Amino acid sequence: MIGEKAAIMETVKFTQMKDGDREDYAFLNAHETDYAAGTADRLLTAMVDLDKSLSGYKITRFGHSLQCATRAWHDGADLDWVVSALLHDVGDIYAPYNHDEYAATILKPFVREQCAWVVQTHGDFQIVYYAHHVGGNPDKREAFRDNPYFDDCAAFCEKWDQTSFDPDYETRPLAFFAPMVREVFARKAYDPSVINKGVRMPLTGVARS
Repeated sequence: MIGEKAAIMETVKFTQMKDGDREDYAFLNAHETDYAAGTADRLLTAMVDLDKSLSGYKITRFGHSLQCATRAWHDGADLDWVVSALLHDVGDIYAPYNHDEYAATILKPFVREQCAWVVQTHGDFQIVYYAHHVGGNPDKREAFRDNPYFDDCAAFCEKWDQTSFDPDYETRPLAFFAPMVREVFARKAYDPSVINKGVRMPLTGVARS
């Protein structure tokens, strides 16, 4: 009965959340479930918008993200690593001062804890390459030295992130990665078997051509 009523509703009845009833919230839950199902496609659109992000490099942030994911894929990285590499800078447009945390928040419900942590902290690790040129602290990452994922983040930055500004590198298109993104974001959010708290998987596996 509730489902039938919710199906013909166009909006909730209330103007304050505390006044909502079971019918209202069944209606909203159905809408939210449908909307969440489109997360992957909204992220893929946001990736293209990275072409309008920070300039000055030899390639755009979009090109950098594709290149980073391509390197991960060629290195035999698993699905969580490849998608994390693709989306690690997706926050650049909307959160330039904490883009890493922004991206990690998006990924956290759907990928291994290891990958979300690496994305969340990669900005503090990446600074080792340039801080000495701009008056920053190149040892900022040392604050995380005792974290079990420290070496993973250092390797992520060295192998994939800091290397991926090469306009001559043969990069896979977004369409190549789109099915991977959809697969990851089709997972049940915060599934313990996906999050795999404390589990470390290698960044590299059997190389792909």
